[in-house]
Amino acid sequence: MIRRIFGFSVERPKLVILLTLIVTCFFLWQFPKIRTDTDPKHMLPTTSPVRVYNDEVDRLFSLHADTIVLGISNKEGIINPNTLKKIALITESVLKIKGVITQDVLSLSTVNDVIVKEDGLQVRPSLDKIPETKDELAFMKKALYDNPMLVDRFISKDGNTSAIYIPIEPAANGKAIADLIRKILKDLGPPEEYYLAGDPIARDTFGAQMFMQMGLFSPISGMVMCIALFLMFRNYTLVFTNMGVAMISILWSLGLLIGMGFPVHIMSSMMPVFLMAISTDTVHIFNEFYFRFREVKDKRKAVLETMNTIAKPVFYSDLTTAVGFASLATVTIVPVKVFGLFVAFGTFVILLMSYTFVPAILMVMKESAIQRALKREDIKEDKAKGMTWLVKLGSLSLSKRSAILKIGLILIVLSVIGVSRIHVNNNMVSWFKAKSEIRRSDKILNKELGGTSLAYFVLDSDKEDFIKEPSTLRYIEALQRQLEHNPLVGKTTSVADYVKHINRVLHQNDPKFEVIPDSKGEIAQYLFLMEMSARPNDLNNVVDYPFKRANIWIQLKSWDAGVMRKLIQTVQKYTLNHPLPEAKFKPAGIAYFNMVWNDEVLRGMISSFLASLILVLGLLIFEYRSLKWGIISFIPLLATIIIIYGMVGWIGKDFDMPIAVLSTLSLGMAIDFAIHFVSRFKQRCKETPNLEEALVWTVGRPGKGIMRNAILFALGFAVMMFASLTPYITVGIFMALIMALSSVATLIYLPALIVNFKKSLFFKGGE
Repeated sequence: MIRRIFGFSVERPKLVILLTLIVTCFFLWQFPKIRTDTDPKHMLPTTSPVRVYNDEVDRLFSLHADTIVLGISNKEGIINPNTLKKIALITESVLKIKGVITQDVLSLSTVNDVIVKEDGLQVRPSLDKIPETKDELAFMKKALYDNPMLVDRFISKDGNTSAIYIPIEPAANGKAIADLIRKILKDLGPPEEYYLAGDPIARDTFGAQMFMQMGLFSPISGMVMCIALFLMFRNYTLVFTNMGVAMISILWSLGLLIGMGFPVHIMSSMMPVFLMAISTDTVHIFNEFYFRFREVKDKRKAVLETMNTIAKPVFYSDLTTAVGFASLATVTIVPVKVFGLFVAFGTFVILLMSYTFVPAILMVMKESAIQRALKREDIKEDKAKGMTWLVKLGSLSLSKRSAILKIGLILIVLSVIGVSRIHVNNNMVSWFKAKSEIRRSDKILNKELGGTSLAYFVLDSDKEDFIKEPSTLRYIEALQRQLEHNPLVGKTTSVADYVKHINRVLHQNDPKFEVIPDSKGEIAQYLFLMEMSARPNDLNNVVDYPFKRANIWIQLKSWDAGVMRKLIQTVQKYTLNHPLPEAKFKPAGIAYFNMVWNDEVLRGMISSFLASLILVLGLLIFEYRSLKWGIISFIPLLATIIIIYGMVGWIGKDFDMPIAVLSTLSLGMAIDFAIHFVSRFKQRCKETPNLEEALVWTVGRPGKGIMRNAILFALGFAVMMFASLTPYITVGIFMALIMALSSVATLIYLPALIVNFKKSLFFKGGE
């Protein structure tokens, strides 16, 4: 079947090229329908329990998952007429922005404070008018600091920073709204400094930069690969062919993804670079064609002999690559699943192009152009004085095989120790560089105020008015104090804080009355007064009205998934040691979602990785019809992955989503080298029964294609090291390292293994 396909391409090259272009135009026609999505909620299916429960909590307590935090800082203190006027002006201007949920914007000029009037409680904004005199400023400062619910949320302990909390509609773009806010801030002038942070800004800014980065680095990657290809083959047609295969696979894959209605996410945005790198597998065809043409001097015969020789290893190398990517379909992270399946499709497109488009282009090439390129091609015979460096490398791997195997074993042992030190964590803010505006703003606001990441613990009971019980409120308060022992918990707020503050206000603002009353009736009265006087959402955010449920707000000073995990452990331990009858606590909020997503990434990647290991090994065993040959071929790749991830553990790099995904992807991609090596080695053994001679030949001739492939692959990813987003930098560095190490391990370690275990392999005439 395969021979018929490339045979047809050799006989009808122009027709094959025309059909390829027609199909490509069809997929290109889908691109105007493109949609993007960077919402972390969509990482999990809509039926995911964490999504369902988070949405339920948001509805129950009138919460908004998407909230922008605007920090206003003045080193001389914010409690001065000029800064306070700016806070009021900014708040007023923000309320006019489309997409902002105006009724829930909170700042000093909108957040309520409770005071006592003759007819009872009165709730008014903390900044209902701008104080002008020293006495008015002093009165306001005292009022702010007398209300614990305002400190660390709306004003820092040192009085230098305030915050405005801006909830936005789910469909609104956080970056676009942030840009409008920046325009408002631009005209205000010094001495205040402004900081914008929060999940919507990080998410949507990342989304915007994601496409900018891929729009920039995809062509740069292609250009670098074009230059490298030309230096390797000195032929513009071959450069065009390789890049043509890359572009066809990219257009077909993205066109299919868009046409099927899938949005482009962070993972699928990286498809072009991956497919561009995978397409370098065609280098093996070009490499062998140059050798064959030099030997037979006939283009048609050289193409057919090349395809007959290369077809099988190309098939299995692309198949294992596709399997590695397709195994991502087993994970629950939706964008990762989509990415894996469509890159697998793109890999099959590359395989199809290897059998059709590539031989067709080779057939329409002018022989004179090939001859000119060959004159520049450094092809030397295996002579004592003219040995190529690859032949020398092959000889070295055999003569020093004992030392090579021992060094490899030591590296693997050290790497296994490194793997045991890996720390699993996801932090979307850390996906920006340390000096970026978002990272800097988040760091400053987390330092000055309670924190930009939100978590909730919901107390759930079936008993009506359960929350009005003094014992319940004291339990909530005690749990808050327990949570605050964690240094990354900046502030907690609950219905208990409201009750305590009302109690204090009704007792002449005496601090000793900042406690939970002993009477359920008194608590009920306080809550009723608050309901009658305040905005509905003041209490809606922390309690439901049958008073069966209560919500503890927790502001975190870090977006690390591990922080939320420690809080859950704290709550579990506390409730175990101090049981609360008829009630239980459940976590929620964006911090909890990120933790669940982080765990799903880990579990999904581990299961996908194990599935890939089994599938790829199974394919190797099937290809060689030998368990031992399959295992031997698999060892260099496995060693490469262990060494790379050992390095991750030793340098302290978090095992985050980009790193986790690479574990599976690298299996399918880096195994290509071993497949080409062993397949060509076994072919050579049928011609040359001498084991060591066949190995040296394989390192010197097919090895040249392996090195070329690895160099192109590494260069294609290496350009991403200059990106402004750390996931792309991570992918660039680690994929380049994986390819480089895998190729070196294949050319040095694999020959040493084959010779060392030749008796176990029942080596006889190449079988």
